[in-house]
Amino acid sequence: MHPEVRSDEPGACPKCGMTLERREAGLGGEEQAELTAMTRRFWISAALSVPVLVLGMTGFVPATVSDWVQLALTTPVMAVGWLVFDRFGKSLVARSLNMFTLTGLGIGFAYLFSIYAMVFPGTLPASFHGEGGGPPVYYEVAAIIMSLVLLGQVLELRARSSTNAAIRGLLGLAPKTARRVRADGVEEDVPLDQVVVGDRLRVRPGEKVPVDGVVTGGASAIDESMITGESIPVAKTVGEKVIGATVNGTGSLIIEARRVGSDTLLSQIVQMVAEASRSRAPIQRLADVVASWFVPAVVITAAATFAAWAIWGPAPAVAYAIVNAIGVLIIACPCALGLATPMSVMVASGKGATFGVLFRDAEAIETMRKVDTLVTDKTGTLTEGRPRLQDVVALNGYDEADVLRLAASLERGSEHPLAAAITQGATERGAHPLAVADFEAIPGKGVAGRIDGQRVTLGNDALMSSLGIDIAASSAQAEELRAQGKTTMFVAVDGKLSGLVAVADPVKQTTPQAIAALHEAGLRIVMLTGDNETTANAVGAELGIDEVVAGVLPGQKAQTVRRLQAQGRFVAMAGDGINDSPALAQAQVGIAMGTGTDIAMESAGVTLIRGDLRGIVQARHLSRAAMRNMHENLFWAFAYNVLGIPIAAGVLYPATGLLLSPMIAAVAMAFSSVSVIGNALRLRNVR
Repeated sequence: MHPEVRSDEPGACPKCGMTLERREAGLGGEEQAELTAMTRRFWISAALSVPVLVLGMTGFVPATVSDWVQLALTTPVMAVGWLVFDRFGKSLVARSLNMFTLTGLGIGFAYLFSIYAMVFPGTLPASFHGEGGGPPVYYEVAAIIMSLVLLGQVLELRARSSTNAAIRGLLGLAPKTARRVRADGVEEDVPLDQVVVGDRLRVRPGEKVPVDGVVTGGASAIDESMITGESIPVAKTVGEKVIGATVNGTGSLIIEARRVGSDTLLSQIVQMVAEASRSRAPIQRLADVVASWFVPAVVITAAATFAAWAIWGPAPAVAYAIVNAIGVLIIACPCALGLATPMSVMVASGKGATFGVLFRDAEAIETMRKVDTLVTDKTGTLTEGRPRLQDVVALNGYDEADVLRLAASLERGSEHPLAAAITQGATERGAHPLAVADFEAIPGKGVAGRIDGQRVTLGNDALMSSLGIDIAASSAQAEELRAQGKTTMFVAVDGKLSGLVAVADPVKQTTPQAIAALHEAGLRIVMLTGDNETTANAVGAELGIDEVVAGVLPGQKAQTVRRLQAQGRFVAMAGDGINDSPALAQAQVGIAMGTGTDIAMESAGVTLIRGDLRGIVQARHLSRAAMRNMHENLFWAFAYNVLGIPIAAGVLYPATGLLLSPMIAAVAMAFSSVSVIGNALRLRNVR
């Protein structure tokens, strides 16, 4: 419940008393050991509590003997459940009253009063004495309630184990060893944690890729469905990137390790899921405010119940007062209130991971459902992000090979996706790049440099205009290429236009289906791109985009998001590059494509591991289901207390003669937690 609480060792939260979660996700060994220990505590407690209940509820054994036998059996139960009293004490020390404050107070009072009444019966006034002449004892109440509290802990631990199943499943995808190829050619199997960046590893047919890396030898096809969701294996040759935990096909590969340990994509996915499951949803603030007043109010109510029954109740008045006050303390235990939103967050974050949607925190889960406008980058988000060279046009005495050679020479120093398309196209066409001096990248416009003593520039209309280069003669030809959805750039030498190069980035196969699904969900879609307006409009018309904003510089993307927000829209921004980071941070929900850069993922609240916009529809649907689930949990948590406390206090007694046994109150308390946990686990079935 309280992510800000940190501890160097396992234990309980000093604020809410719940068991602390490990910060680093693991395979669940410690989790299982804790569950096993708690289960053992419960069964020992239950085995001892049953005979105590039989003795306390029947008169087959003389009272003097029965009381001592009950004490002998109940004391080990108190010892087995000592954690309840330990957390009760810590709640008082921390001045943070919680569920263990109430249960510890109720159980402790019943147990200690019973000992006192049994050892010193003569010191108690007549109002304490029952029909048998002596004061009653409540060992069966203390023992059974302790057993039920321990049962609640077992159920909670099991539920938490179920919610972390997605994390364990992801961790289980990674192989345990890797086959390292030493410098002398000898191969050896080593534990995965001994692999370092730069190691050469062999991946044999049918094996899992141990870490993220690059193929340096061999060829094969790799099943990347755990990342992309696509069942068709992807061909891998020298120079291709591979992802850890994906499955090699029939070929043998040698890869160079590039990311190991916590830096691999799989580890980052696992950590994001774990962090999200521990975060707090904004709606949790309501539960926190209520809880801060709830426990003191319950203690006061229990005291008032005791006083009312002691003064106006039937004989033995104080006995009734004790039983009903304990019932109020037990049934009002706010464990269901504490579990209401964290359980839903844990299940939703794990569920999202199973279909490639990672929520950075609970706030992203809560806010995703409100999105009514999606702003999306074009390259790498709507398109594949792997553009290819399409056309080369030579002008003013240059030939196509010269134009392409000059363009490729400049773009060799750029990291833009279009640069890779030009350099690869030049290589394929035999136009080898030349050395470049004084290279300069002009953000959002192009590149420039000196080649063989000549000043060469490559870029868009804005760059040519700023340099005073006349492009009027080729404008019609450039517009014709752009109308075909191609990004067209001008090449100039010493201030004179020498040619055009056109590059096209194919639209992802899933994008039209994703756009249709987003429109069906009621979202307005805005595309941002640095492309020329004609090219952008061609792509926008093909996909049915609602609004196209072209010629946008990297710094202007966030301005567009702010403009839409000023219109009252709830904006999600989807992007994959470093230049998208400011807009991702500005939007109410930032959505990073998992196929993009790490910086984009760090700036976003949601990451689509498969790089598929259909994940936005899934994330929005899961967000709505999770919030509906949280509201249901909070309703039931409050409803149990609103109905249960007055009944436990005895308001129905004057009219019906009905009283609620503290043991029944404990069962109701446990059932309230079980119902909240069970409702949260329903999120695992969301489709």
